[in-house]
Amino acid sequence: MSTLKCSLLVVDDEPCILSTLAALLNNEFEVLTANCADEAQKILVERQIDIILSDQRMPRTSGVQLMEWVRQRFPKTVRLLMTGYAELEEAVDAINRGQVFRYIFKPWRADELIETLHTAGRTVLLERNNERLVEEMRQLNLELEKRVQDRTRELEETNHELEQKNKMLEKLALTDPLTNLSNRRAMDRLAERELRRRERYPCSLAIGLVDVDHFKEINSRFLLSGGDKVLVDLARVLGMSLRTVDFLGRIGGEEFLVIAPETNLEGAQILAERIRTNVEKNDFLYKQDVIRVTVSVAFAVVEPEADVDYDLMKHIAAAALAHAKMSGRNCCVVHSVGLRAVEQVG
Repeated sequence: MSTLKCSLLVVDDEPCILSTLAALLNNEFEVLTANCADEAQKILVERQIDIILSDQRMPRTSGVQLMEWVRQRFPKTVRLLMTGYAELEEAVDAINRGQVFRYIFKPWRADELIETLHTAGRTVLLERNNERLVEEMRQLNLELEKRVQDRTRELEETNHELEQKNKMLEKLALTDPLTNLSNRRAMDRLAERELRRRERYPCSLAIGLVDVDHFKEINSRFLLSGGDKVLVDLARVLGMSLRTVDFLGRIGGEEFLVIAPETNLEGAQILAERIRTNVEKNDFLYKQDVIRVTVSVAFAVVEPEADVDYDLMKHIAAAALAHAKMSGRNCCVVHSVGLRAVEQVG
């Protein structure tokens, strides 16, 4: 047995038996005594008892009744019952009702009694050890679960941060750093998407180019900083000229691209003229100077029944823009896939 003593409650209505057992067992157990079941119950309520050894024949409350009471309230206490009468019925009753660990007959042999109590003590210590191991396992599981939760949270936070950075990088890869508009790559994607959409839901589509007139002169006179300021302000004006469903991007230098979904030839003409007019009426300021800015606007329009790809749309829009430049700039030219043209010169 462990050096830690188990507590042993001896219950018997004969004082000489109590004193004899206490003297016999005191070196190896923490022995407490009670001369009746009532006194034993008080002790059990007040403190933890590892083993109870009770006589069967006692006044008022029998040993079996006490064992049943202990089993119901303190099931971890190991229960031993002793009697001087070897009656089978009592033994069965003790086992069924009190679920006793051992049934000991009087008079007992000291070595057998001590061995029985040692066995009971080992049971108590084993149970304690199992409870300790279970608690340690529970604590380890809680700690492991917390570590897993912490690690999972760290991974989720890392993944979220990585996702945000990836989104930021993707946005940077698709954004013009000067105007903060979509760049050529992003606009090409959007145009291809709109063309695929109209394959499923046939509709008209307009793709336009906006080019700043005489931009080299602006750069020469106001240097690159002045030219950049014009492009930034122009991006704002162009954005205010479009519908919420339209897309605007800077595709290089002083050239901008417009994608106008569900826009026919007439709608593209109205949109192009609104862009041209808004730019012409706007005051572009750089330091103390007012810079006059005009644009040439060109649109390529495909009707719902036409079959066209993005390269053809860009080619038609570029041809329309060249037409606008040759027509004196500050004007609008709208071409359809059938090359019907509508021109408007400001």
